[in-house]
Amino acid sequence: MQGQERYQSPFSTRYGSKEMQTLFSPAHRARLMRRMWLYLAQTQQELGLPITDKQVAELAAHTEDVDFEVIARFEKELRHDVMAHLKAYAQVCPEAAPIIHLGATSCYVTDNADVLILQEGMRLLRRRVLGTARALSQKALEHKALPMLGYTHFQPAQPTTLGKRVTLWLQDVLMDLGEINHFLDTLRPLGCKGATGTQASFLSLFEGDEGKVKELDTRIAQKMGFSRPVAVSGQTYTRKFDARALQILSGIAQSAHKFSNDMRLLQHLKEVEEPFETAQVGSSAMPYKRNPMRAERMAALCRFIINNAANAEHTAAAQWLERTLDDSANRRLSLAEGFLAADAVLTLYENIVKGLVVYPNMMDAHLRAELPFMATENILMQAVMKGGNRQELHERIRTHAMAAGKRVKEEGLPNDLMDRIANDPAFGLSQEDLQGLLNPADYIGLAVTQTEDYVQGEAAQILAPFAREESLDSDISL
Repeated sequence: MQGQERYQSPFSTRYGSKEMQTLFSPAHRARLMRRMWLYLAQTQQELGLPITDKQVAELAAHTEDVDFEVIARFEKELRHDVMAHLKAYAQVCPEAAPIIHLGATSCYVTDNADVLILQEGMRLLRRRVLGTARALSQKALEHKALPMLGYTHFQPAQPTTLGKRVTLWLQDVLMDLGEINHFLDTLRPLGCKGATGTQASFLSLFEGDEGKVKELDTRIAQKMGFSRPVAVSGQTYTRKFDARALQILSGIAQSAHKFSNDMRLLQHLKEVEEPFETAQVGSSAMPYKRNPMRAERMAALCRFIINNAANAEHTAAAQWLERTLDDSANRRLSLAEGFLAADAVLTLYENIVKGLVVYPNMMDAHLRAELPFMATENILMQAVMKGGNRQELHERIRTHAMAAGKRVKEEGLPNDLMDRIANDPAFGLSQEDLQGLLNPADYIGLAVTQTEDYVQGEAAQILAPFAREESLDSDISL
């Protein structure tokens, strides 16, 4: 029972991957903050401030060895988390202590560290999306010609194929990939802007040399791996960056929720099924149950992600002037848990697709139960070609179809529309003639071609630049 007496986030114990938990861990953020202090000192030295090589080397030597017990003691005393981290860093860097954080404000380290975490988190999610998209592409081609009943309003409509249906899921996922790429291409760090974004403290440090102040800002961004920082800011980077990030996560959740709902409907129909382990229990009361647990978990987490996006939107909208601190506590929750949830959802998504169980015979049974109704237009044309009157035959088919539908719904008996038409001399069609009109492949339109064209064309082009980017493990433990 040790450790079970206090609340623990499900993202730490059940859902979040090790990789994403590491990115949002206190240790990783603390090391990034120290790296920002190092970049500041290095760049200030390069631009002529009296900072020694020994001081820079000392800072570099202690970017990793973060002691959280020391930080906790300082924070309890100071009630300021950044100052606690700063004092703990200075304690192990006595030579460099006088020049750490020179001219900077807290958001220099926290916001820039957060941008790096957002960047790393989005890159990790991109790998998850790529894994899911590759799995979907494979399944689409594998089942491109497998006919199944299509639905509108969850009412039987024209047939489609399983592969074509998978392309609909794939298209949504690739749209999310595009949003991730755009975010990563346009993301910029805060840089080095000072207390209200005017860079006044740095202008004083460099004795009015505007060129060096601007160079400090640019070089620090470049050390972080960016070409340039945001052009302007208050004390923080605009919180619209956070809103954009969580909107992308919401988009991923929308795509995944659509897939999870479709999976649950199709599993109800016994046409496809998510993976089910040998010893897995579906219900504590009903031993025969094979509940779609993974798809249901996806739906639950997607609902959280979609609603969580509003946190960043409200935070961006509620900022006062150059800065206000009512963003801090919310961002600690919404950013970390949003990314952890999206990571979990995409892991489930890829896991289900890779282990998808398909039941072609059930698809065929459902399709053939409805196909006589869908074949009526072809039957009508065939009968007219044999000399029948189109208008008269249309009315006879309508009458037979209504009677057959009533028999199915009210009496629970098989659809006998073909028998009714075969026995009606007005049509002049035998059972053999009619069965020849009931080939499911004749009713799927361009589903096979569309699947091939999309997966091997547009989808392949989108995925091609990432061919060397490996997918992550999609196994789930719970």
